[in-house]
Amino acid sequence: MHELGVTFYVVRDVKKVAEENNVKKIDYVTLEIGEVSGVIHDQLVDCWNWARKKEAVTEHAKIYIETLEAITYCEDCKGQYRTIDYGKTCPYCHSEHTYLLKGNEFNIKEIGIYEDS
Repeated sequence: MHELGVTFYVVRDVKKVAEENNVKKIDYVTLEIGEVSGVIHDQLVDCWNWARKKEAVTEHAKIYIETLEAITYCEDCKGQYRTIDYGKTCPYCHSEHTYLLKGNEFNIKEIGIYEDS
């Protein structure tokens, strides 16, 4: 399960950003995860809920996940299509001269700062 390792990197990076900006408490973290990244969202959330408690700055932080659609490009017909629906074979010309344009990303999109009222 690489979700735990990925989670440790997210906590580390969020903690570093918080320290650089003199932030004491993070309210939430939004991640962008490509639908063919290999990351299992439910497991990532479970890992986050455990790991966030290890650092005071992320102790109560929520996590949000935005899924990025996987799109493949065909070099032969120049078409684009949903990777999940058709895999490596282009649905337009049936070529396998294709490559993934997007959909395997894993990004920290946003870090929300907790503000006292």
